[in-house]
Amino acid sequence: MQVKHDIVCVLSHSYGDLVTCYNIRAARLPGFHTCVGSGGEKLLPEWYTDKGITLILSTEIVKADLASKTLVSADRETFKYEILVIATGSTVLRLTDFGVQGADSKNILYLREINDADKIVEVTKAKKKGKVVIVGGGYIGLELSAVMKLNHMDVTMVYPESWCMPRLFTADIASFYEEYYTNKGVHIIKGTVAVGFNINDHREVKAVKLKDGRVLEADIVVVGVGARPLMALFKGQVEEDKGGIKTDSFFKTSVDGVYAVGDVATFPMKMYNDIRRVEHVDHARKSAEQAVKAIYASQQGKTIDEYDYLPFFYSRSFDLTWQFYGDNVGDAVIFGNKNPISQNPKFGAYWVKDGKVVGTFLEGGSPEENKAIARVARARPAADDLDALAKTGLEFALMNLNASAN
Repeated sequence: MQVKHDIVCVLSHSYGDLVTCYNIRAARLPGFHTCVGSGGEKLLPEWYTDKGITLILSTEIVKADLASKTLVSADRETFKYEILVIATGSTVLRLTDFGVQGADSKNILYLREINDADKIVEVTKAKKKGKVVIVGGGYIGLELSAVMKLNHMDVTMVYPESWCMPRLFTADIASFYEEYYTNKGVHIIKGTVAVGFNINDHREVKAVKLKDGRVLEADIVVVGVGARPLMALFKGQVEEDKGGIKTDSFFKTSVDGVYAVGDVATFPMKMYNDIRRVEHVDHARKSAEQAVKAIYASQQGKTIDEYDYLPFFYSRSFDLTWQFYGDNVGDAVIFGNKNPISQNPKFGAYWVKDGKVVGTFLEGGSPEENKAIARVARARPAADDLDALAKTGLEFALMNLNASAN
């Protein structure tokens, strides 16, 4: 059967935040929607119908021929299109990809898709107050360690780097979170990796073997060691760069009528005059919006502004919540109260390069304060005296926010 559509969007569903809440529970679908977090509508099935959108679920595309503008599903259904939007996202890196012994054992879990989230909930309930080893010290590691601890599990984090979240945090920032987690009862082991697993007769994991020789008992292992963009369908058919599908500022690829958004897109970062690939829900939403605007503008013979993205990352765990904006390059200037045993810690950082603030970070900020640090990262004001900047602290961002409002 062949189906003809004007615009086709090929996507996958990834729900990285589904169990990063205080109480382990199944995902609240269909109440969990990609756009709700940014103030959008709940995308119930009737929403698509009302908008004139044909929503086709449980259908895997196994072949894409961009030259003939044709997609083929696993059920051998053919879809013809005029415009294609590639929104396939990323897939999780698995320890089996690295040949780790025993990595295919039961109760070694990952968090990317809805089924992963459901499995974590199921196994955690079955292994109440059990031992959990979290492999990885990034987003997944930190957020799931907190969730597991809040659900009365015995939690150990293991990661090879010298500190957690090394791609974003400085050692100084990371030390706060590591001590905070330790005080909450999370055991942290740094500078080593999992090299194998012990299993029982039911092929369930019972222990994690580390490269440094230690063996950790485990009823559950959750792995968060990164992801890679899902581009196999389009390999050799579109131009690539920096591990993604190369696009322009409107998310058009090198193939006419084909757009790529979200994790798979490598796009011009106008603010910094370079090209990047960004894995984050904020960019996924905004890049999709930009592509759709560009498509409709083109059909109407109009133009839109280039994509001018301000990098944004955030996280919530335990009673902590932080936001980051901009670029973490140059000198990091730390300010505020970063005592991990404080009842209400609030601290932040500015990254200063070539005499300008290019990045901002704030733990425990109010909505107004987070808005202020975002504005600073966007405006990149001058900051020649780093000592004075540290002393002024958050007030520097608030003063800039008030100045821009006047």
